[in-house]
Amino acid sequence: MSDRTPDLVIRNLRAKVEELDREILKGVNLEVRKGEIHAIMGPNGSGKSTLANVLMGNPFYVITGGEVLYKGRDLLEMTPDERAREGLFIAFQYPVAIPGVNFASFLRTALSARRGYQNELIPVPEFQKILREKLELLKLDPSIVTRYVNEGFSGGEKKRAEILQMAVLEPEMAIMDETDSGLDIDAVKVVAENVNQLFEKAGGNMGIVLITHYSRILHYIRPHHVHVMLDGRIVISGGPELADELEQTGYEGLQEQFAEVAAAAPGDQPVRRAGKVFWVAH
Repeated sequence: MSDRTPDLVIRNLRAKVEELDREILKGVNLEVRKGEIHAIMGPNGSGKSTLANVLMGNPFYVITGGEVLYKGRDLLEMTPDERAREGLFIAFQYPVAIPGVNFASFLRTALSARRGYQNELIPVPEFQKILREKLELLKLDPSIVTRYVNEGFSGGEKKRAEILQMAVLEPEMAIMDETDSGLDIDAVKVVAENVNQLFEKAGGNMGIVLITHYSRILHYIRPHHVHVMLDGRIVISGGPELADELEQTGYEGLQEQFAEVAAAAPGDQPVRRAGKVFWVAH
């Protein structure tokens, strides 16, 4: 782990759905630096997508404890648009269609806000130059930006449109929620290649939190750190080999390992074993 100060710090984060008493996040801890790719894996219902939504300020979720610092500031006190202007980005698991909104106009408005334009938009020639560069980088058909946002898009087109937004906005921290969801293997390869291109082009100025249920996308986007989330908490952390192990043992195998370590652990402390860190809380 680097000695640099983490850009995103999550400490004992707890959250629930607004109208329910049951907590979904039960004490999430995570530190991410720019220049790192972190994969968060876990079975359905473990809290992965809830974490993404909480980080982006979805009002459907209520924070019940903990804190999140982003670039040293209290992220949870920021409005969603302020978080976006500060360089936080989320690629949604299910991108929504926005009928009647031209994709190019949508991108120009978003980029203007990201770059701090007040009551005006980035000049058209400057925007068109940026857009052309990003379309070429991602090998996207320019016709995609003449359509309405996600309307009539295939699953693959929706995910690549999300990556185009990411390319144009140049975030400092990208949260990618189930980016491989609903994609066939060829589409996964294409999307992964796009993500790798953006990460490399950022030159260490972007961090990525890649949330996924399956390990297949991690064959193409190789993370620096892998974390396993179970029942609302990150319980095991390791290197990229943890994803390979998960592919062999499944979540049940890792749950058994965690239960064994937790039963022997003396208290609230990380336990290191076989290249993995088990985050035990009693």
